[in-house]
Amino acid sequence: MTFFAANSLLARFALRAGKIDAGSFTAVRIGAGAAALLLLATFRRDGIRDVGRHGSVRAAFALFAYALAFSFAYLSLSAGTGALVMFAAVQLTMLGMGIAAGERLRSLEWTGLAVAFAGLIYLVLPGLTAPSPIGVALMTFSGAAWGYYSRAAKGVRSPIAATVGNFTRAAPLAAAALLVVWALGQPHANWSGIALAATSGAVTSGLGYALWYVVMVDLPPSLAPIVQLTVPLIAAAAGVLLLGEHLTLRLIAASAAILGGVALALPPRAGVGKR
Repeated sequence: MTFFAANSLLARFALRAGKIDAGSFTAVRIGAGAAALLLLATFRRDGIRDVGRHGSVRAAFALFAYALAFSFAYLSLSAGTGALVMFAAVQLTMLGMGIAAGERLRSLEWTGLAVAFAGLIYLVLPGLTAPSPIGVALMTFSGAAWGYYSRAAKGVRSPIAATVGNFTRAAPLAAAALLVVWALGQPHANWSGIALAATSGAVTSGLGYALWYVVMVDLPPSLAPIVQLTVPLIAAAAGVLLLGEHLTLRLIAASAAILGGVALALPPRAGVGKR
């Protein structure tokens, strides 16, 4: 979750400051992620030769769609609105797919989800002022794509290899989108923006998503969207520590609600008191 939060901070800093355009940010991010993961694959026993057998075209397209919509959405949305819209879309998508597959939530999971979501709303409420309809639509689509991508992790035999395969398949899509954006818009990027996008791709996206796929193999699908509610909280805490923002009672109360809701939703076997 820390990788996800860092991803949002890097994207917001680069895009809202005008250091790079959204299309270029997406292309560099996915390209750097693919390069870093291919390098990681060379140190694994299965090597690069087997990468093509892992991942899927659908998961790669979902990854690309998430990243592209995410970049363009943050051109017009505030941080709080973007976080709320995206993670609401992630939850609805993953929970909806789970219910459609025959899964049923326990009463404690519903309660935990409600408590955590209430804390998230309380945390980001000050930013909810006349959001851009286009930005909301893009972030909703991004969240739905990420929800699908997360669900695609279930059943994979090699999570890291699957992530490598997905990124390498998504890289040509990002390059094609970049050409279209450049043809229709006014591309711009400085070295700072490129560095931020590359860091987002190689570290917080490539390595972070590989870790997420590993976690998703053992994490119950109904709990994955609930756990991701902690991402806006981590991003807010990082703002306090790294950007000099004030630690308020609102942030403390929202933290307690979100973490308490996640803890309530965890299955009994994850509890501290289990013998």
